[in-house]
Amino acid sequence: MSTFVLSLHTGIADHDGLQRLSRFAHATVNSGHQVECIFLYQDGVSHASPYLQQPSDELDVKATWQALADLGIPLMLCVTAAQKRAIDISHESVFTVAGLAEFAMLSAKADKWVQFK
Repeated sequence: MSTFVLSLHTGIADHDGLQRLSRFAHATVNSGHQVECIFLYQDGVSHASPYLQQPSDELDVKATWQALADLGIPLMLCVTAAQKRAIDISHESVFTVAGLAEFAMLSAKADKWVQFK
């Protein structure tokens, strides 16, 4: 069994990045591997905005993240990137606020780090 750390760097407008990450994470878990965390970094922090309003004909971003959380994957939000982009980190959500040091430690222990850009 391998361990993975995933990171998403693209903003909310890039549905393809989130869909690729979601498919990869589901396939990884379904294959018996472990995803230690998914880390939202750079413009990826926009996925955690509590004010996100998506049209009904677009990808349901909140449902996608909830499905990943339901797999037991910790979802982490870079505090510095969020603050730079005025993302409210005080609300309750599926994301946990974390720093780059925590992400670096998890990445160092994992077998693979996969970035979605």
